[in-house]
Amino acid sequence: MAKEIERKYLVISDEYKKMAKKSRHIVQAYLSTARDATVRVRIIDERAYITVKGRTEGCCRDEWEYEIPAEDARQMIAGCHLDNAIDKTRYYVDFDGRTWEIDEFAGKLAGLTVAEIELTSADDTFALPSFIGKEVTDDPRYFNSVLSTLSYPF
Repeated sequence: MAKEIERKYLVISDEYKKMAKKSRHIVQAYLSTARDATVRVRIIDERAYITVKGRTEGCCRDEWEYEIPAEDARQMIAGCHLDNAIDKTRYYVDFDGRTWEIDEFAGKLAGLTVAEIELTSADDTFALPSFIGKEVTDDPRYFNSVLSTLSYPF
């Protein structure tokens, strides 16, 4: 079992675009948004994954992720009538020895940009790039499973 340990922040400028080493297009939808077992289907460019996440405790939670055929993922999203799909571009920025993932949302969440940093432990220290704003790690509105049910701004 893997542990996901991450912190999440609002982004206050588009400076990250100049710093990005690459970007990927992501479409993801939720088969379950239950607090104890979130199940996500995600297509990143042309590869797809199914992910199960446990309950979030602070900045940590259990996570299991498996690659699946992209066509299966498209069929799950369409066949299960998952109208909660999130469309976003993820930018990858290396800063001070760590990689930040910046999600720029499209569609009903256009205007929202969130940065995440994955950690090896909950008490890791790290430097913040200049495009980072308010921390929202503990704000459930910024969980992607919740964002899938919202429109921005909220």
